[in-house]
Amino acid sequence: MGNPATMDQADEPLFEDEKFHDHCGIVGMALDQDVAPFVYFALQSLQHRGQESCGITTLDGLYELKTHKAMGLVDQVFDPATVKKLKGSTGIGHTRYSTSAGSTEENAQPQVVMSAQGGIALAHNGNIPNTDELVTELKAKGWAFSSGNDTEVVVRLLANKLTKHNGNHIGAIQETMSRLQGSYAFALLIGGELYAVRDPWGIKPLCVGQMTKGAKGHIVASESVALDVVGATFLRDIKPGEVVRVRKDKIETVAILPAAKPARCFFEYVYFARPDAWMDGRLNQEVRESIGRILAKESPVEADIVVPVPDSGRSHAQGYAQAAGLPYQEGLMKNRYVHRTFIMPTQEIRELNVRLKLNPMKHILAGKRVVLMDDSIVRGTTMKRIVQMVRDAGAKEVHVRVGCPPIVAPCYLGIDMNTRDQLVAAQKSVKEIETMIGADSLAYISHQGLYTALGFKEDELCTGCITGKYPVPVAGEHLRDGTAVPGTPPVPTCC
Repeated sequence: MGNPATMDQADEPLFEDEKFHDHCGIVGMALDQDVAPFVYFALQSLQHRGQESCGITTLDGLYELKTHKAMGLVDQVFDPATVKKLKGSTGIGHTRYSTSAGSTEENAQPQVVMSAQGGIALAHNGNIPNTDELVTELKAKGWAFSSGNDTEVVVRLLANKLTKHNGNHIGAIQETMSRLQGSYAFALLIGGELYAVRDPWGIKPLCVGQMTKGAKGHIVASESVALDVVGATFLRDIKPGEVVRVRKDKIETVAILPAAKPARCFFEYVYFARPDAWMDGRLNQEVRESIGRILAKESPVEADIVVPVPDSGRSHAQGYAQAAGLPYQEGLMKNRYVHRTFIMPTQEIRELNVRLKLNPMKHILAGKRVVLMDDSIVRGTTMKRIVQMVRDAGAKEVHVRVGCPPIVAPCYLGIDMNTRDQLVAAQKSVKEIETMIGADSLAYISHQGLYTALGFKEDELCTGCITGKYPVPVAGEHLRDGTAVPGTPPVPTCC
């Protein structure tokens, strides 16, 4: 639930630390040549899904797995010599943003274990809330665990089921899936084969493509942008509950678990996935522009310009400006070469840190009534600073518009979302938040406006963070039908 080493050191986090982070990006490829260079570039395109660690595992021959993983960005962890050593025409890759499992190399992925049936390598995007239950069960059988993340639990459970099914991959995967409650998209190397797996709710995205330039083969990835960069053509999204075997000459569905009620993560469309990603037949750029247009109709205001909070507010702001008939202006410049920095103890240094990451364009903002557009508000402290920054640049008025309804509850299914006491909308009304951040007005898109923009019905999405009702059982929370789940909410662990 965020990195404890950074999220809890200060009441007022840094600019980037207040943004949500998706936990992981995954890729798997089967080609007619060494796969590692292609996986490397695919991971580069998925870097936005995880910036703390990454790794690649290749299959050299039938059973020998070669893995390199470490802390850092993709281009920091891999160099040409390292990539060249990862021989094999089949491989998987992973980028990770850590949660409470910890930002350590032992939690980097892919996770690799040896079983009686050979090596297993797993790259996982998602979160399994019933991990503690599974760990208790497996420890009672004498199992030990070397890391604190749910991916190790999954891969060890899979190894156990593989032995039980006498090496039958499909039976082992299906039984493992039947024990998991939560979100998962897997790229899996097992017994000389590559499989892609999506949870029965379809919470996390996963798609498949065919190589059409240069190398021959197939690819699976969290987002279609990974297909674009390696020269593959998008074929389709993997269906909820589907298990796909991926080979260089073909892909085939080998199993489908009965699909649960759909629960796609709406934040993939609002924020996480890149604007140029296609998911479920929708281009994210168009979805986000639609959010902005609907918000302009729901919450109009007399203004002179529309300014996005970069980078995530851009598409929303473009849609808002179109519908409102206002000029779209880049009034805040983002320093793209600043990643994470240490949280400093004084208010003055924290303010400097925000200004390092965002610089206002005074010649654009001065004397203007500004609509300031962002995708979401978490704690509100960063938005407060940005509003003040815009005012200091000479803006006459600052009207904040948000492309997501108020975040009132945690996420247990793959987002590093804070506990309720760290979510400003769980504690304050919209009017109180407006006062807190110093805006002349504040408005969020409505729930129905969001669903209309996404093109889904409410019961086809996971909306736990904006409704407090979840598609899978979470201890101490409520299901989508309002049923209370006994117990105390768990601290999410992830991939």
